[in-house]
Amino acid sequence: QVQLVESGGGLVQAGGSLRLSCAASGRFFSINDMGWYRQAPGKQRELVAAITSGGNTNYADSVKGRFTISRDNAKNTVDLQMNSLKPEDTAVYYCNTKARNGRFAAAVNYWGQGTQVTVSL
Repeated sequence: QVQLVESGGGLVQAGGSLRLSCAASGRFFSINDMGWYRQAPGKQRELVAAITSGGNTNYADSVKGRFTISRDNAKNTVDLQMNSLKPEDTAVYYCNTKARNGRFAAAVNYWGQGTQVTVSL
């Protein structure tokens, strides 16, 4: 089992910055991809950014050039630096990881509890 604990959400004015952090703990063999998703009221959860254990990144078009994802494999943490925030970035942000419980086990999806990000005009 993997537990994901997020921190860093809050209220910020448009154009401002926030940094989200997520730490994974528990019993697991390996952690593969780590990422951040978000869900705004009335909308489906969507990928914001993801990063592989090798450091390859993937971003939603709406955040490219403004958000940066990074991870520390030794500490099992993933961060999301969000700059030039817009009101449309307002959502609950969820940390996500895919982890294996054994060398030949299938990867399992785990989610954090979510952290609110609100961007005001």
